Amino acid sequence: MDNLVNFSTNAIVVLKKRYLKKDSSGKVIETPKEMLMRVSKVIASVEKKYDAEDKKIKDIEKLFFEMMRDLEFMPNSPTLMNAGKDLGQLSACFVVPVEDSMESIFDAIKSTALIHKTGGGTGFNFSKLRAQSSVVKSTGGIASGPISFMKVFDAATQAVKQGGTRRGANMGILRVDHPDILEFIKCKETEGDISNFNISVAMTDDFMDKVLKNQNYQLFDPHTGAVVKELNASNVFDIIAKNAHNNGEPGIVFIDKMDKDNPTPHLGKIESTNPCGEQPLLPYESCNLGSINLAKMLKKVEDKFEVDWQKLKRITCTATRFLDNVIEANKFPLLQIRENSLRTRKIGLGVMGWSTMLGFLGIPYDSDNAINLAKKVMSFIQKVAREESIDLAKHRGVFPAWKGSVWEKKGIKIRNATLTTIAPTGTISIISGPTSSGIEPNYYLSYLRNVLEGEKLLEVDLAFEYVAKKEGFYSKELMKRIASGESIQRMDEVPDHVKKVFKTAMEISPYWHIKMQAIFQEFVDSAVSKTVNLDNSADVDDVKEAYLLSHKLGCKGITVYRDGSRNVQVLTLDKKQKDVKEKSNEAVGYSALTLYPKPRPEVIFGTTTKVTTGCGNLYVTVNQDEDGYFFEVFTQMGKAGGCAGSQLEAVGRLVSLALRGGIETKVICEQLKGIRCPSPSWDKGKKIFSCADAIARVLEKRAADQKDLFQIESLPVNKEEDKILVAAPKTNYTNVVGVCIECGFALRHQEGCLVCDACGYSKC
Repeated sequence: MDNLVNFSTNAIVVLKKRYLKKDSSGKVIETPKEMLMRVSKVIASVEKKYDAEDKKIKDIEKLFFEMMRDLEFMPNSPTLMNAGKDLGQLSACFVVPVEDSMESIFDAIKSTALIHKTGGGTGFNFSKLRAQSSVVKSTGGIASGPISFMKVFDAATQAVKQGGTRRGANMGILRVDHPDILEFIKCKETEGDISNFNISVAMTDDFMDKVLKNQNYQLFDPHTGAVVKELNASNVFDIIAKNAHNNGEPGIVFIDKMDKDNPTPHLGKIESTNPCGEQPLLPYESCNLGSINLAKMLKKVEDKFEVDWQKLKRITCTATRFLDNVIEANKFPLLQIRENSLRTRKIGLGVMGWSTMLGFLGIPYDSDNAINLAKKVMSFIQKVAREESIDLAKHRGVFPAWKGSVWEKKGIKIRNATLTTIAPTGTISIISGPTSSGIEPNYYLSYLRNVLEGEKLLEVDLAFEYVAKKEGFYSKELMKRIASGESIQRMDEVPDHVKKVFKTAMEISPYWHIKMQAIFQEFVDSAVSKTVNLDNSADVDDVKEAYLLSHKLGCKGITVYRDGSRNVQVLTLDKKQKDVKEKSNEAVGYSALTLYPKPRPEVIFGTTTKVTTGCGNLYVTVNQDEDGYFFEVFTQMGKAGGCAGSQLEAVGRLVSLALRGGIETKVICEQLKGIRCPSPSWDKGKKIFSCADAIARVLEKRAADQKDLFQIESLPVNKEEDKILVAAPKTNYTNVVGVCIECGFALRHQEGCLVCDACGYSKC
């Protein structure tokens, strides 16, 4: 096999951290090429089960290898991580049933722990659990309700490290007609509660109809089926929208639409989806996923790009075969999951690089041309995948539950009950790129990624870089400006027709986000994972309109995220404030930045300085983040307690809050210096007026000693007067919801999950 492997520098960093084999000491003992060979060999070896000769197996292994080597297709992370290893669990998506008994609940928790240990994500529907305060006849006790048990699942998830690479992720669903629905809607109102769950309300068509008519609907006791209460549908709809407006949750799934498209209704109804909502599954089913990189499905004709339909057909066929083989190669974590997964043989072939493809083709994301191309591309992939699955069925047989399925009624003998899914591709799009994630618009056109030992690598969207060079406006300085958060829509150097094509996610209206999701959904067997981005100024009615439109257009669910709605957001520019204040701010030389305290990384470094004060020896610890910014201050004075200790703690906390909120050290020192107490002292020839004064002097000294560690960039607002801004953000913080726990970069809400573009971390 060709030695050339096409991974970028940043992709190799991600691979080393998460995917390549390591020895018992944690040392990487595998190259990226060897990883691809490992995966290809294991998945191709399945061909032997179907009497393939050695030469054919080798040929198929080569096809699998080359497809991944050339970044044309990539399977889901568990396949890359575990194929050819002892663990051997290759699927990403699982659904575990939760019945209304203590035995079932804790069996589900055990199953969840085993799944998370192998690298999978889990979905649950808690609608069968009886409501809070219901009487339990067997014991005479009172039921605690679904939300209390969700917290138990959440705690168990927190305790299990997922495959040694990431925390487990869960989806929790509750039907809108469950008696505890209002408590469920509000269960994540407080930041950090039930943090290992995404939650979604299962909305019925009947409920949506009553929302439009402003009518009451009924709540049912899940244990007896009796009507226990009525609520006004419009009021409940408002509460859901208000909570989603507040922090992005709950999402919603249209459960009747999912059941309508269930290919095996004779086996039961859809139980739940996986954590990001794109894979509806029956109880104890799993699904393995993979994505075609559409940015690689192009050919150049003269000076323009066109879709290479022949290549897309070839990769779709090979990828479909690959995913079907994964089912056989898989070491399932539970016997029930193995039995049910083999019974329906569901696979989820999807796409990534959609926005990058549009960029190369010169098509704006928010245009009818993009919608028409989406229809053409996804219908083509679906058609070719089905043809390949039908061909596989001729040689390998139909999926065991085919009789009684929708496929039998159509007279189509097919190998897989479902074939297509649009899944999140946060990490594999980094490995395969840089390329855009899933069917999302670009969040950044240019950005800084963390590579080795704190080094930052500038990466630019491939299509934008190509066009910028072709049009003659490319420069590293311009790309750095974009990476710092400046929009090309306000850059004179960028031609208007380029601005139109390369709008980012927050520059595209929710209408086009939903319309794009809906057109892909039309040609996807399972569902589509996507985030509908809303501006910070969007109101609750905007959320409700998004819900109604997604239902009308046939989506199976929707997740909205309003920019800046999470309390832990690092730093964001409130667009509405900016539009109002920007001009007036130019006169005084600062920008309208809304500051939030930056969350603390797990590990941080600093210095401790001893200062003699009139009250005793004060020890001041000043910590810095990975970029050299002062981050927090701790103080300790001997065994001081009582009022003195509490006052020192208060000062330290407030100074830390100011530092984490982006306030300059100089400004903080000016506020603290010179504050006097009744017992001044001398330290190293300088008069110390108070403990607050001592803290200021330590900060000043550390700043002077470590100027070389500071990497704060300042930009002029008014070039004529050369006025100075506050420290400019190092990246475009649009859609940021927190800080990555692994590298400190911004976490974004994308495709129903939290994703770090810098290091590849994904909460899902």
